[in-house]
Amino acid sequence: MRSVAVRALAWAAAGLVVLVLALTVVLPRIGGGSTYTILTGSMRPSLPPGTVVVVRPTPAEKIRTGDVITFQLRSGDPTVATHRVRSVGVSAGGELRFVTQGDANDAPDVAVVRPVQIKGVVWYSVPWAGYPSLKLGADVRQVAVMSAVGLLGAYAVTMVASDVRDRRRRRTTPAETVRETARELTGVDS
Repeated sequence: MRSVAVRALAWAAAGLVVLVLALTVVLPRIGGGSTYTILTGSMRPSLPPGTVVVVRPTPAEKIRTGDVITFQLRSGDPTVATHRVRSVGVSAGGELRFVTQGDANDAPDVAVVRPVQIKGVVWYSVPWAGYPSLKLGADVRQVAVMSAVGLLGAYAVTMVASDVRDRRRRRTTPAETVRETARELTGVDS
């Protein structure tokens, strides 16, 4: 009975890992999105630190007040932030400008966001999925991910091998089946 519970727990854990990987790796790639991990509390309570957000590229003309966007803090700099659009304006040269603000912040961000800085609009989020990455450095994170994949693969191979072994043990030859049936009918060992 205990082994059944352990197997069920192991399958549930593996299923959860597969679901998180599907939501944070596979689906974004299929849908053309990118993933980012929320590092600060500026978007609490809706997007607390450790939340993974999946962002879809969106034309600047389609971004509206209230959308949550991920953008470069400075054009060309890989550092990004994810904040809500508070207002949309137009520069003297006719270029769109976005005023953003974190939900937990008291004031709008100082710098306006230009279209070239925008990575996209948040498509969906996965709470806590990025929490481990907050605690690990990039090198350690990569080793941890590869180790987890290896462990899951080893577990899958072990489960398949165990199942094959159990099936072979249960399988009997036709001669063994005839002898077993004769024993049952006559009550005599042959």
